[in-house]
Amino acid sequence: MKYIIGVLSIIIICGLAALVSKKRKEIRLRPIFVMLATQFIMAMLLLKTNVGNTIIMTFAKGFGYLLSYAQEGVNFAFGNLVNQGEMSFFVSVLLPIVFISALIGILQHWHILGFIVKYIGLGLSKINGMGKLESYNAVASAILGQSEVFISIKKQLGLLPEHRLYTLCTSAMSTISMAIVGAYMQLLDPRYVVTAMVLNLLGGFIIASIINPYQVQPEEDILTIQEERQSFFEMLSEYILDGFKVAVIVAAMLIGFIALITMANSIFTAVLGISFQEILGYIFAPLAFLVGIPWEEAVQAGGIMATKIVSNEFVAMHLLMNSEFKFSEHSIAVISVFLVSFANFSSIGIIVGAIKALDSRQGNTAARFGLKLLYGASLVSFLSATVVGLLY
Repeated sequence: MKYIIGVLSIIIICGLAALVSKKRKEIRLRPIFVMLATQFIMAMLLLKTNVGNTIIMTFAKGFGYLLSYAQEGVNFAFGNLVNQGEMSFFVSVLLPIVFISALIGILQHWHILGFIVKYIGLGLSKINGMGKLESYNAVASAILGQSEVFISIKKQLGLLPEHRLYTLCTSAMSTISMAIVGAYMQLLDPRYVVTAMVLNLLGGFIIASIINPYQVQPEEDILTIQEERQSFFEMLSEYILDGFKVAVIVAAMLIGFIALITMANSIFTAVLGISFQEILGYIFAPLAFLVGIPWEEAVQAGGIMATKIVSNEFVAMHLLMNSEFKFSEHSIAVISVFLVSFANFSSIGIIVGAIKALDSRQGNTAARFGLKLLYGASLVSFLSATVVGLLY
């Protein structure tokens, strides 16, 4: 039964994408089927094989070392802020982002990341049937982040037509930045974080290929990576400050959204006898069921999924961790993969603001398709969750 529901879910997700497509006759099915097959192969490799387990455990262990190094700096600055034996989300989960951001800056400065991203992107372009720039941007987004990635292609931004800009923005919203992977791994099982990263990378192209089909002509398919000339310490201080800004911004968003959701729950419960999150849960329950959540868990899971879209993934992860409802391991896997992306309303502002700072005209273009962008990126999350629901 779950396989029938899973296949139906994929058809519905692709159908919802086609529903808002203005060029349905130009949709190319072959690259979509190839990418779907690649998603299943990668998910099976990561979740069902010893090789995949080894890859994930190595990845998680490496981040564990990095987080332990980061904690030394955090403890020096904020060592007495937390009582012994207690945990502060800001200190323990968010502040290590500063160190990870600095490390990314060093690898970028030494051209190590640029080399990796460029050639993975070139390989990916052979699978997705799209341009080299789109493929580079997808991989770079998963490392640099949804706003920083546009700096690396700022020379091309002003030359891009709207359909190519939409694909770039979809990739940026569907992925996550390497700087916060460590934070995610402290909240979710590393297996699901790594799997979601890979599936979302491909899923972004699948959904964009349906909503926004096009072919890049050879003369348009030019990949030039923009690199800023900075001294080592100028770069390092910039990345450290950027990491701290991310940590503070995420903390501020959590304070605001969790407080607002708590207030909304209280008001709705007092007036209607049902909390705001329960209402969201009932609305999203059919979608949660489609992606593989058992019906008896669908309302609670739907509430968490909806919270991620209307607020952000950290708020939803907090709810998943502290939920009194005991989800099955299968449901935890599906929900966790769904949560690992930047697909939420606040990301529209982040992406539009980043592009507008580099090219005001293109920033206005991105603002016009902002809701369509969130719609597509959310479908990417549902697609990745469906794949895991079928295989787990």
